[in-house]
Amino acid sequence: MGQKIIRFSDLTGTHVENDEDLVRIVVRRHPDLEDGPVEIEALGSELAAVEELALDLVTVELHYPDADEPETVVMEAEAFNRLASAAPMAEVLRGGKRVALAVPGQAAAPAGAKERVNYASLEHAGRPHKGRTTDAEKQLVQKHLDAINERLAAAGIRTIDLNNPEHVARYGLEPLARERGVLLG
Repeated sequence: MGQKIIRFSDLTGTHVENDEDLVRIVVRRHPDLEDGPVEIEALGSELAAVEELALDLVTVELHYPDADEPETVVMEAEAFNRLASAAPMAEVLRGGKRVALAVPGQAAAPAGAKERVNYASLEHAGRPHKGRTTDAEKQLVQKHLDAINERLAAAGIRTIDLNNPEHVARYGLEPLARERGVLLG
């Protein structure tokens, strides 16, 4: 007798046709979270709006001279930026002293270890990579092609070319190519 496992998105209850479409989500902080982080799964297509809805937040540690431990504060980046009145915050940050990233009690990452890059984020969407292009990355590229190409060009990375059939196919850009009058051969 065989068994069949049917999977559903934890967010919407939508039936999952292909396990490769699932995105693992680790929720670290939430008002309803009681006993530490939890893991849930959802379809990548359900998460397309996450980047657009995300807030630009700043996490700062306040090290008061009379306190044993620093106070951690999370606030909107725009509000934090307004604190700098002598110069723009970007300039203040560039002039700041670098702080070691190591957290006490945590082992350093082994030499050569790489952090996983989320290509389904505006920060990395469209960058060349060997892995599968997810639906979430495709949707970001389709919606923000010009901004992504500006970022790629500024970083000296190849841009996404609507005249390149591989790029068009990889990111599902056929409708945009037609809209912009590009003839695909």
